[in-house]
Amino acid sequence: MVEPYYQCDGITIYCCDAREIVPELSGIDLTLTDPPYGVSSGGKVTYSGKFDDTPEYVQNVAVQLVNELRAKSRAVVVTPGIKCLWLYERPDSFGVIYYPSATAWQSWGTLDTNPILYYGKPTKKSNLSFTSTESRPSYEHPCPKPMGQWRKLLGIAGGEGLVCDPFMGTGTTIVAAKLDGRPAVGIEIEEKYCEIAANRLAQGVLF
Repeated sequence: MVEPYYQCDGITIYCCDAREIVPELSGIDLTLTDPPYGVSSGGKVTYSGKFDDTPEYVQNVAVQLVNELRAKSRAVVVTPGIKCLWLYERPDSFGVIYYPSATAWQSWGTLDTNPILYYGKPTKKSNLSFTSTESRPSYEHPCPKPMGQWRKLLGIAGGEGLVCDPFMGTGTTIVAAKLDGRPAVGIEIEEKYCEIAANRLAQGVLF
């Protein structure tokens, strides 16, 4: 069993490949994650770390972990990006985050949405798409997530139990869970991002 990198007040961080720890996890209510997008082969957002952020990695690791966590969780919410969206299993429901001020481009025009895949069962009926004008935080990560978006996704998925993020990054999911008074487990392969997440929690930097 991998030893926790950080553990306090119901929040646990593991610094490892998620494939090492996910089989050991139990009692998960919600998995909420923003996995690798498979974009190392081109585009503005690139990831340099302990794995190659390619469509093959998404297919063989991210998709498989999401499927494993679907069997362990009441609900799973994934923001997969555009490039590898179709590698994931068909969701039970689908939504988008719409960015009205988006400036990124794709072949048909502005890249102004991030898809949301919903699996499993919510605890209430909600609007599954929403608009966000929130800026990204300035943490040193290729794709840090705004807190308001992630608290919104937590609210859509509902529940009160354990939240899991197998691709934690700098910890937005677990900080959002803490703000909502929920226990959480975050897993991240890069220690520098684990350190940022742990510092956010320890110092009360809840944004």
